[in-house]
Amino acid sequence: MKRVGFYTLGCKVNQYDTESMINLFKEAGYEIVDFNTEADVYIINTCTVTHQGASKSRKITRRAKRRNPEAIVAVVGCYPQVSPEEVLEIEGIDLIVGTEGRKEIVSLVEEAVAATKPLDYVQDVMESDIFEEIPITESNERTRASLKVQEGCDRFCAYCIIPYTRGSIRSRELTEAIAEAKRLAENGFKEIVLTGIHLGAYGEEREKKNNLNTLIKELLPINGIERIRLSSIEATEVNEELINMIANEKKLCRHLHLPLQSGSDKVLEAMNREYTTTEYAAKVEKIRNKIPEIAITTDVMVGFPGETDENFETTYEFIKEIGFSDLHVFKYSKREGTPAANLSNQVHSKVKKKRSAKLRELAKSMAVDYRREFIGKELDVLLEDERNHQTNLLTGLTDNYLRVMVDENDKYEGQLVDVGLIREAEDYLIGEIID
Repeated sequence: MKRVGFYTLGCKVNQYDTESMINLFKEAGYEIVDFNTEADVYIINTCTVTHQGASKSRKITRRAKRRNPEAIVAVVGCYPQVSPEEVLEIEGIDLIVGTEGRKEIVSLVEEAVAATKPLDYVQDVMESDIFEEIPITESNERTRASLKVQEGCDRFCAYCIIPYTRGSIRSRELTEAIAEAKRLAENGFKEIVLTGIHLGAYGEEREKKNNLNTLIKELLPINGIERIRLSSIEATEVNEELINMIANEKKLCRHLHLPLQSGSDKVLEAMNREYTTTEYAAKVEKIRNKIPEIAITTDVMVGFPGETDENFETTYEFIKEIGFSDLHVFKYSKREGTPAANLSNQVHSKVKKKRSAKLRELAKSMAVDYRREFIGKELDVLLEDERNHQTNLLTGLTDNYLRVMVDENDKYEGQLVDVGLIREAEDYLIGEIID
């Protein structure tokens, strides 16, 4: 039996894409092995959102070939999609595939075995108007599975390479999404995380025949699915109907990840974001008025070209005022081919590092404040089916994205249980199961 190892860089969509390729190799009779062991095939699913992502992709590729010089090394995803010539220059590459055509990955790998030079299977993703259907039935996480329902983005934010690597918006057929959710439920998954490059745009290219709210309504009645979580959605796309559904439907997680990127209107305009801080704050207030305990998390970028000290301080104060439950901080990374790459007023790396550190400290403080609000309360926790390696406790998440650990026996693994939250410990809460 041939062995294949996978390495994934980047976002939740990439993780889903890897799982879909794992399924294809399993169906073809391959054994899936740890990437750090010797294999016959290595698949590196790459990221190029930042310079570091591309750099790490190159490093991992070279490492795979050193581990087994006879192995087939395939580099797939965003990096070869946007820079195929650059990837082909990496010594030891046998095959490159972009963000389309992964459905053929097994046959392409087998074709590469007999090839005398690297195979280039990167397609023009900008020409694609159909969602590439590669269903999954399994996931690395045994209680929670991602369900990819959307691909591509038409927003073209000034800093972002993703529209060029993923192409235009393509939505998955509603019937296919529902069918996959049912298969996942049958295989024991209790939480579905709806995932896409631009999730809120689901159905947009089909004249709103089906939108995200329609999809959620169709998923809610599925037996076995205890929770539905949204991976990320723009604040502008959170409408009254969605807010009401989250408030009233127990299965729908009280957690919204609303990318902010900057708390300065000048920077937001330069980024080509489609909202002001006033509009963003008003939407958050509207959500919290209806769902007081909701977790609102976000992404923020520091060091966008032209971001002054004053702009950054405005961002800092805005974030503090909103009071997010968690914050993912990015340093701006210049990506060739994007409008921002041509701007002359690039921010020095030391300044970006300093601003990033300051926001990360604020993020820790806000996360602590949010966690502490729930000490003494009871919340449902979906326990994972393996113990935390450091504490040996059962661990899981509440619907509002709090990490909780309990000292209980294994019969509760993979179960949704009522937990009394007792105290804080590091970046999680300790609780007791209430029978």
